[in-house]
Amino acid sequence: MEWRDRQGRHISDGDEEGGALRFLYGTKCGSVILKLLIRKPVSDFVGWIMQRRISALWIGRFLRNSHIDMSQYENRRFTSFNDFFTRKIRPGCRPVDMEPTHLTSPCDCKLTVFPIREDATFFIKGVSYTAEQLLRNGELAKEYAGGTLLIFRLTVDDYHRYGYPDSGVKGENVHIKGVYYTVNPIAFRNYRVFRENTREYTVLHSDNFDDLVIMEVGATLVGRISNLHGARRVSRGEEKGHFDFGGSTIVMLVKPGVLRVDEDILRNNADGCETVIRYGERIGERI
Repeated sequence: MEWRDRQGRHISDGDEEGGALRFLYGTKCGSVILKLLIRKPVSDFVGWIMQRRISALWIGRFLRNSHIDMSQYENRRFTSFNDFFTRKIRPGCRPVDMEPTHLTSPCDCKLTVFPIREDATFFIKGVSYTAEQLLRNGELAKEYAGGTLLIFRLTVDDYHRYGYPDSGVKGENVHIKGVYYTVNPIAFRNYRVFRENTREYTVLHSDNFDDLVIMEVGATLVGRISNLHGARRVSRGEEKGHFDFGGSTIVMLVKPGVLRVDEDILRNNADGCETVIRYGERIGERI
């Protein structure tokens, strides 16, 4: 899928992981390997390796291949690849829009937007899902029928810490077990990705956008979703947690009549393109 910026300019064809993923998800040999990779013991083992000092040897090559601007991040020696992967941004490099009527992005990402139809069914790359299947909570899903589903897809070059899109009172974390299928769009054609992935969500009783469902979705070889807080009062832009090594996604459900998504994002979306967004950036306004 093509990526565009907020001005509609082409950024990338989004194929940074394409070759390997087409092999895993589109060939018989790849599917055999995939069945091994998505098993929790394998994912746990890769996570263990990424915490070891020897994994720091891969950082240089990763930086060269991913073209990451490290001037935006803390300047220190990393003790492992995962220590590098979960690095913190320097103060001021991700300014947060503090206008109360603006909804902000919880993370660096490639953003797409979908309507949640009245029958609570939505579509991602031609595969249908219901809000109930996503949340495993029919009563909660009904509250978002007719609303908006936002998918914030993180790629390996993104900042993998995420924050709160608005101030409010956060509920408890709800953990849903699963396996680690990738969140890359290539996989959507063959797998019901979000029904298979481990995920964790909370309801944020926000100050300005009613109740927001915020869900973190783990991906292939992501060993852990690390949320910092249980139920408590939180602030707009405050760090909510981070993903360990791997591609990941955040999903947000917004009730009907609450949010007007920005026009530039909708234009890119209508053209089948993801919009490149940064942590704390405005993505819409309160109706």
